[in-house]
Amino acid sequence: MSESLMVSAVDIHKSFGTNEVLKGITLEVKRGEVMCLVGPSGSGKSTFLRCINHLERINSGRLMVDNQLIGYRESNGKLHELKPSEAAAQRVGIGMVFQKFNLFPHLTALDNVISGMIRVQKIDRTIAIAEGTELLRRVGLADKLEHYPAHLSGGQQQRVAIARSLAMKPKLMLFDEPTSALDPELVGEVLDAMKQLAQSGMTMIVVTHEMGFAREVADSLVFMDGGVVVESGDPEEVLRSPKHERTRAFLSKVL
Repeated sequence: MSESLMVSAVDIHKSFGTNEVLKGITLEVKRGEVMCLVGPSGSGKSTFLRCINHLERINSGRLMVDNQLIGYRESNGKLHELKPSEAAAQRVGIGMVFQKFNLFPHLTALDNVISGMIRVQKIDRTIAIAEGTELLRRVGLADKLEHYPAHLSGGQQQRVAIARSLAMKPKLMLFDEPTSALDPELVGEVLDAMKQLAQSGMTMIVVTHEMGFAREVADSLVFMDGGVVVESGDPEEVLRSPKHERTRAFLSKVL
C-alpha cells in the first residue's frame, strides 16, 4: 500500500446469512481526501463504512487503513482475526459519526467530548478540558459546554458527536449519513462543521444524500448500488454527466 493512501479496500465481500451485501468493493482513499459515498438505501454504503473500522467482519478481501490490516493479522499467507481488545485499539484511530448521536444523556457536552480522552487515552483531566473546550469552539458550541444533550438541538448534538470523535485524534473520519436524522433547518450547521474539518486536511469518508455537500466538498464521489461500485470519479463530472444508466436513474430522483 502506497504511503499516500489512507484507505485501501480490495475485493471486499460481506454477507449477512444468505444476503450478500457487499459484492467485491475495491476503493482507495488518499490522505487528506474527502470521499462521498452515495446510492439508494440498501446498496451497502453503511455496511462498507462499518467494515472499515471492523464493526462488521468482512467475509473476504483486504482492508487496510494507514498501511495496517484492519481487524486481522497475516501469518503464513492466512488472515487471523484480532482479539476484541486489539481491534478496539485500532478503532481509536478511526473516528465515526453515526446518524444517531449516541451521546451520554447524563453527561454535559464537554464531559461527552472528554470522557474518551480521560478513560481510554488516560489524558489528565485539566488538559482534556482545555482540548475539549477548544474542539467544541471549533464546531461552534463554545457557549454550550455545560448543556446536557436533552437541552441541545439535534444539530448541536451531532456537532458534539463530531467533537467527541475528533477528541481521540483520529487519522480518518467516517460519517454515516450524519444529517439524515436532523430537521432540514439544522442540516446546514452540521455540514458547515464537516466542511471546516475537510479544509483542515482530515481524511473523510462520508455516506450522504446531501449532493450539494458532495459537489462542494468531496474530492471523489462513489455511486454504489446492489453491493457494488457502479461509478466513481470527480463529483462535478459524475453529477453532471454520469456514464451509467443506474447512476443517471438515481441522480434524476435526488438532484
